[in-house]
Amino acid sequence: MIWLHDLSPWIIELNGFGLRWYGLSYVAGFVAAWLILKQLGKRGLVSIPPQHASDAVIAMAVGAVVGGRLGYAVFYQPSLLWTFEASFPFWHMLRLDRGGMASHGGIIGLVASAWMISRGYKDEAGNREHRAPLLHVLDVLPLVATPGVFFGRIANFINGELLGKIVANPGEPAPWWSVRFPQEHLTGHAPELTPAQEAELIVLVTDAAPEATVFEEGYARVLGLVQKGSPEFAERLEPLVSARHPSQLYQAFAEALVCGGLCWILARKRVTTGVLTGVFLMSYGLLRIATEFVRLPDSHFDIARPLGLSRGQWLSVAMIGAGIGVLIFAKLRKDSRRYFGWGLSDSGSEATAS
Repeated sequence: MIWLHDLSPWIIELNGFGLRWYGLSYVAGFVAAWLILKQLGKRGLVSIPPQHASDAVIAMAVGAVVGGRLGYAVFYQPSLLWTFEASFPFWHMLRLDRGGMASHGGIIGLVASAWMISRGYKDEAGNREHRAPLLHVLDVLPLVATPGVFFGRIANFINGELLGKIVANPGEPAPWWSVRFPQEHLTGHAPELTPAQEAELIVLVTDAAPEATVFEEGYARVLGLVQKGSPEFAERLEPLVSARHPSQLYQAFAEALVCGGLCWILARKRVTTGVLTGVFLMSYGLLRIATEFVRLPDSHFDIARPLGLSRGQWLSVAMIGAGIGVLIFAKLRKDSRRYFGWGLSDSGSEATAS
């Protein structure tokens, strides 16, 4: 029997408040970035000194979060920018608990943070020191930020969001690698049930929450019971849920392990400034386009796109173009500076500039 997703998004929860896996993924990503950047600085492989690793990671964190949220609003849901409500936090842009972060926007935010880091840091006299080439700082990002991408995609999987496409309808046999995500009945992407299945689902919701006045409220109760380990409700719900591609895991592997791993392999030796940035943008864009063929778009922009590509895929096409442009620029400027070389001995691994 194919696994019915029964993971809770909460690590600790009390009356709607607590610690979520998604929030922890951000913390883990920033801690990993700090540890990596500090070690690279200590070995002299980057121009960012280890004493400023914390400052750099804070800038990256702000850039990733602000850029991700703004990117989601601009690219996908502009109404967030002008929608307000009477209750806290008043502005819908601040309702991060409802989700809505765009990885492409996060990358743009990281570019902005890289520019800030490249300007260096003020000393006690107010003079800036430790300036670094912008392209070099951009080259550092794939090495330190991809662990956070991995943690974020795993959190997407735990949350049961960003669902993959259906490989088997409810009640049908499914491939062993697929997953049944019960969250589909709350996303607008649930498949059409047979009359008998619809009746069974209504009975299931009524049994779980007889006081519920709307379906979503009652179904959330069913989902909560399944996530708390109720075998009865899990067994009854499983044949009413479709089997899907675990696209979140595909993207964790592609965007973090493959793209990040490729950059780490290249950085084993000293490389020309800009090469890692170009390679990352191209590989991320290509793999993002590929993985989105088995991932569903959010329901409010599930509409036809030019040449059959989604909005996220077209943004990835732009990333590929940007990556090619960066590589061409790095080649034409003939910069003799070399950085990284983590695979070299300490005596020969110092970042060089000539």
